[in-house]
Amino acid sequence: MIVLLIVSNDSINMTTPPYEITPEILKLASSISEKIGEVNASFLNRPPPKLRKQNRIKTIHSSLKIEGNTLTESQITALLENKRVIGPKKDVIEVLNAIEIYDRLKDYNSKSEKSFLKAHKTLMHGLIENKGQYRKQGVGIVKGSKVEHLAPPFDNVPFLMKNLFGYLKKSDEIELIKSCVFHYEMEFIHPFIDGNGRMGRLWQTLILMDKYPVFEFLPFETIISNDQKQYYKALSSSDKEGKSTKFIEYMLTVIHLSLSDLLDFNNRTLTEKDRLDYFVSLNKLQFTRKDYMNVFKDISSATASRDLKKGIELKLFEKEGEKNKTIYKIITGYSNVSAITHIDSKH
Repeated sequence: MIVLLIVSNDSINMTTPPYEITPEILKLASSISEKIGEVNASFLNRPPPKLRKQNRIKTIHSSLKIEGNTLTESQITALLENKRVIGPKKDVIEVLNAIEIYDRLKDYNSKSEKSFLKAHKTLMHGLIENKGQYRKQGVGIVKGSKVEHLAPPFDNVPFLMKNLFGYLKKSDEIELIKSCVFHYEMEFIHPFIDGNGRMGRLWQTLILMDKYPVFEFLPFETIISNDQKQYYKALSSSDKEGKSTKFIEYMLTVIHLSLSDLLDFNNRTLTEKDRLDYFVSLNKLQFTRKDYMNVFKDISSATASRDLKKGIELKLFEKEGEKNKTIYKIITGYSNVSAITHIDSKH
């Protein structure tokens, strides 16, 4: 729980959100750092366009599902492809807004309160009147007949959010922890009439992206949506303790599991097309068979040779030299999406 500010006419007392660094937090942060290293070493921090699209759909579906949106992943895919779908108008608008937000993630500055309000305005366009503005009334979260959470008075919200962004800019804490603290404190402040949950998850993603690009395509919301009770339990536990420690432990666990799932990419059975599709997206303009096998560590040298031969047939790359002196070069104009489209058109 964020400490309420003491406000006078001429000064604002800046405070640091309360939390503790427990052994569990240290253990998780260390393991996450190791996994991010594995991700970078495996080139998985730059997933191919097809995987990026799939993960973007999962992120949007999961984050909105937590808030009660009923559209399926296939319906979201259709909207992403500018197709019409049948569903509640509100749910369709929520998805379209989220698609716009995630298409422009890099346009937002995670440390800017102005950017934060701009994102909320886009996220809630056509859904509420006061989009992009802090609430002007008291709010609480009620479960059944019990008030689960009573947010701070609305006239404190601007100062509390200013304080929170001050922490984000000035704290020397690592981004992994800062992102969790921001997420929890924003949920506690509940600065908007609606859209607080999806803004908390969105902004945690942006904070993490600043340090670790892989988070742009890591759908950790999927793990949250699969067991929403644990998400709300972590928020509630932190409310009761008056500090975000429990929520930090929970979110680091979610991030850890998400990275583990991503690293399982190399453990799944890949087809020849999957491997070529992925490798071309890495933009390695010149490489050897050994370089190819270093990305796909479980294939034999014979399989690698067959893959590379197929890549040459598809005009994805050309080779120079013979035997162990062979060098492969990506053909200009066939990298990234062009290459993948070319593969698809041949199968």
